[in-house]
Amino acid sequence: MKSTVETLSPTRVRLAIEVPFVELEPSLKKAYREIGSQVQVPGFRRGKVPTAVIDQRVGRGTVLNEAVQDAIPDNILAAVREHDLKTLGRPEVEITEFNDGDSLNFTAEMDVRPEITLPDASTIEVTVDELQIDESEIDEQVKNLRERFATLKTVERAAAEGDYVQIDLNATVDGEDVPGGQASNISHEVGSKQLLPGLDEAVVGLAAGESTTFTTQLVGGDFAGRDAEVAVTVRTVKEKELPELNDEFAQMASEFDTIEELRGDLRARVTQGKQVEQIYAARDKALAQLVEAAEVPAPEGVVREEVASRKQAMVDQLERIGASMEEYLAAEEKTEEQIDAELTEAATEGVKVQLLLDTLADAEDVQVSDDEFGHEIVHRAQRAGMAPQQYYDQLVRSGAAGAVFGDVRRGKALAAVMERITIKDSAGNEVTLDALRAANEAEHNHDH
Repeated sequence: MKSTVETLSPTRVRLAIEVPFVELEPSLKKAYREIGSQVQVPGFRRGKVPTAVIDQRVGRGTVLNEAVQDAIPDNILAAVREHDLKTLGRPEVEITEFNDGDSLNFTAEMDVRPEITLPDASTIEVTVDELQIDESEIDEQVKNLRERFATLKTVERAAAEGDYVQIDLNATVDGEDVPGGQASNISHEVGSKQLLPGLDEAVVGLAAGESTTFTTQLVGGDFAGRDAEVAVTVRTVKEKELPELNDEFAQMASEFDTIEELRGDLRARVTQGKQVEQIYAARDKALAQLVEAAEVPAPEGVVREEVASRKQAMVDQLERIGASMEEYLAAEEKTEEQIDAELTEAATEGVKVQLLLDTLADAEDVQVSDDEFGHEIVHRAQRAGMAPQQYYDQLVRSGAAGAVFGDVRRGKALAAVMERITIKDSAGNEVTLDALRAANEAEHNHDH
């Protein structure tokens, strides 16, 4: 095999490959074997059909075509190794010349990893918003905690918004019972709009033992779209009692002895969450600066593939909730061109960041240990709700294990960069990575 490489752009090359006919022999033999095992010719056992008979039956051209398709990938691989190319994505192949008995000539265009000159990370400085925590945010946390420890107490009065009622329901259309339209003793929070439209308004003002009727439109079943008369009877009315905000509450709801200590802990948690957000904002700004400083070009083929896969993911997601792309576009008031442009922009940035981090990982000789790779698999399996081994086997089958490995390696390269850059907030204070380390530490302990 002979090959030459032509650079089309910093991210794309065209290989011209010539394979002498004699080198196609193994592929040709294989093609005859495979086709021979599929054709049935009277008088010959399956798989024992002579080549001349196959040529006659199937055509020599078909066999040659099969042989060529088999030979191309191996020859591309050999040429890529010979020229030491770092390829990305799938090659586009075009056969330029091939006749029986002559050499096979073809070209393969493919994206390659561009040569990137890395800027010094320690020269990168980013500014993030100053951390501000309002007391009302802590109040909100305390309120949520009180709600969790609320109790329900039966009251002898009419139901009001925020109460819980036990009710019986009976739906009829033109005096006829609606199938599945009867329910007894169900608990409902007044004002939560969780059940039927119109129910919350009907129940307000009813005391235990009182009934009323209201009209609602049915959404499912045989009477979908029809108005139904719903009779509702209130069995009991309970009001939600929130525990008093005192040290006793703190002891019941947390490991702290006083309400002040509890608030302090909640404040620390809110602060840490916001500090981690600050670091993520800094990370995004730093990556954008590095990509710009390194003038990373985006390989168009890889971007195209990335856009296609992101779009497919969108379609799948919409299908899962029973919607179509058309409905989504209508709801968002966007055209398909606008969505494509947005996806292309996001994919282009994503691909540039990946290339930058891959180059960084190579420059730093970043290694991924089995332990680190395993930790990531466990983490992703948990998110997907699968057993780690089952998740890993699925990755290997789909050929995506390498991509996860690449993600872990890029993540380590990014962590190394984050240690070197300078992060300040808008007030000029230095921002450290301590909050992120603490959060990762907590997550790590949680996983084990």
